[in-house]
Amino acid sequence: MKRVIILGLACIIIPILSIAQSITDIDFVSPIHNEVAAVQKDGKWAFIDKEGHLIIDFRTDLVTTNTENGDYPMFNDNRCPIVKIKAGISYFGFIDKTGKIVIESQFLNTTDFENGTAMALKLDKELIARNTALGKDMVNYRYFEVLIDTNGKITYYLTQDGVNIVLDKDFLRMVPQITSNRITKDLYAIKTKNNSWNVIKVKE
Repeated sequence: MKRVIILGLACIIIPILSIAQSITDIDFVSPIHNEVAAVQKDGKWAFIDKEGHLIIDFRTDLVTTNTENGDYPMFNDNRCPIVKIKAGISYFGFIDKTGKIVIESQFLNTTDFENGTAMALKLDKELIARNTALGKDMVNYRYFEVLIDTNGKITYYLTQDGVNIVLDKDFLRMVPQITSNRITKDLYAIKTKNNSWNVIKVKE
């Protein structure tokens, strides 16, 4: 007769403890905005959630927004502006709350998003002529004030006549400013060349 031996194994239950994350020696902590707060350390910015967890690690490309509580990066419509320097020129884009770039750095300036829309300066390159002797193209650069959605798609041109610029760091030393103003969700004030204003209703 065969014997069946059943070995009883003792079940050892080990409680899993949640270890709190500590972020130390912070230089600045912003108020909670859009469910997250910005923290600064050694000149770099990161984001934490409402539980204090680091959701975006410290980085140098986050763009700050001027607020009554100080200047710090923030999310609006799940988008935070970033900047990339190319040949001495600043180009702006956006990341989401995972830190993923969702709008490539391509605009000369942007505003924060509001109700799914942001204003931006779109750069346009126009080929004027070809210098065959030097093997170089002669180009003209200008920018337009536009509206973009949270995917970076241009939904409306606020200005029809572009502003001519020299795309060189020695000439474009400052970030060009957006002159249009948002009045309501669909109403914008557009500054004209003679410094007057046109009020337009945007239908995207």
